[in-house]
Amino acid sequence: MDAKELLMDVVKRNASDVFIVAGSPCAVKIHGKIQKYNQEKLKPEDTEHLIREIYAIANKDDIDQFIRNGDDDFSFSIPGVGRFRVNVYRQRNSFAAVLRVVSFEMPDPIRLHIPEVIINLAQLKKGMVLLTGPAGSGKSTTLACIIDQINKTRDAHIITIEDPIEYVYKQKQALIHQREIGEDVKDFDMALRSAMREDPDVILVGEMRDYETISAVITLAETGHLVFSTLHTIGAAKTIDRIIDIFPQHKQAQVRTQLSGVLNAVITQTLLPHASGIGRVAAVEIMRANDAVRNLIRDNKGHQINSVIQTGKKEGMISLNHALANLVREGKITLDTAKKCASDISEFKQYLQ
Repeated sequence: MDAKELLMDVVKRNASDVFIVAGSPCAVKIHGKIQKYNQEKLKPEDTEHLIREIYAIANKDDIDQFIRNGDDDFSFSIPGVGRFRVNVYRQRNSFAAVLRVVSFEMPDPIRLHIPEVIINLAQLKKGMVLLTGPAGSGKSTTLACIIDQINKTRDAHIITIEDPIEYVYKQKQALIHQREIGEDVKDFDMALRSAMREDPDVILVGEMRDYETISAVITLAETGHLVFSTLHTIGAAKTIDRIIDIFPQHKQAQVRTQLSGVLNAVITQTLLPHASGIGRVAAVEIMRANDAVRNLIRDNKGHQINSVIQTGKKEGMISLNHALANLVREGKITLDTAKKCASDISEFKQYLQ
């Protein structure tokens, strides 16, 4: 099996992910479902050969570093085919990899049915916006739509800090600089400290992974920048708790005050199988940080945020349970799918009625 031919073929099949693991056939994910690419079981020498070919296609000559560390992340493009985000790792003493397929073209928010209230976040001038949800829920795609909207409509300096870079932006009205961890800069901490000296208006941080990154992002938002980032959390209340809890106990009161002052919105999304069995649809929760939300964050009453979301329809807010009920009524997802995803079954049923 040739790596380049494999990747060209999976793009033609509209696959979102490719899985290369010894002991089973190569697999692909299409419309959220994993299926075998063929019936040929891969041996350890097969996966090593494929992954070495991928390093060669990507013009990366540091495979020895992966062999020493057992893990590596990078991205690369094949002209005329597509862009790929790669995680290479060792499992059971053999090479393995997962590749995410990323389109060259910017995603279209209308075709993806991304709510207008989310795209309008591009009009913000400062503060922090968080995209949350499980892995593979489309966070990066939604963020790309917002950044592209800024790019098309504002004279702004945008810096993206990613590990690795996914969407590559073309210069439009904005000036965009994209920095990849490990390639352009050593780590997130160094990139964020450097960003303060690069006169940005908008900063995209691919993921808030640890205490240092979260602390730096809050500081950037406090100093008048507009910052976008992601977290692997479900719901606004849990997102806020996650941020606060990562700080030492003696700093948490101060962080609640800081967060209440800079947070603009928390968007939670998850991709669910379409009722037709073809494709997927996004269920989206939207929380805007109004005065009530800011007071709840400051007073350590995050558990009451869901109540504010339920009553915040005029401000563009919607709870996950409400969004799921809407999708069921529209025939886009099945009732069983919605029930599995609902955070509160009784609340979901009320919206459904």
